[in-house]
Amino acid sequence: MHPTGSPAGRLAAVGNQMIEIHLWLGAELARIRASLDADEPGPARPSRDLRAHCLTFCAALGRHHTGEDDGAFRLLAEEVPELRPVLANLITDHEVVAGILGRIEELLGDPTPPPVAQLRAELDGLAALLESHFRYEEKRLVAALNALTGRPGTAEDLLGLTAPERPVG
Repeated sequence: MHPTGSPAGRLAAVGNQMIEIHLWLGAELARIRASLDADEPGPARPSRDLRAHCLTFCAALGRHHTGEDDGAFRLLAEEVPELRPVLANLITDHEVVAGILGRIEELLGDPTPPPVAQLRAELDGLAALLESHFRYEEKRLVAALNALTGRPGTAEDLLGLTAPERPVG
């Protein structure tokens, strides 16, 4: 867990923060998928709240991957050149994820809401890909990212999101 009182402008265990972001994104996606079963606004169509939650999630995941590509991955490519093939694989994954997110956003942006089964299929595919992607990314990058601690900038600069604070207690 990252220190909650870390001074602005300092990185604190960026790799650990990446894991926290992945856990949060995974939990949010699980909540969305679970809510598909509980959501019954009409004839197998997602409710407005579910649509909003889904679109918010898609935007957060997109920001995270763009932040990694433009921040952490560029820095790691300079600092640890042997990671370049891993980074290229991860960027390819990000492109595939962006395609899925685009399809989800298109489904949810249609004035006629999509059938839940169609949305579920996209979310299930996204969940399977992200599980593999997150584990690979964490296995290959956490130590290198944690070595960046103390550099100027913020985790959000490098990861696209700040790890959500966990409730104390």
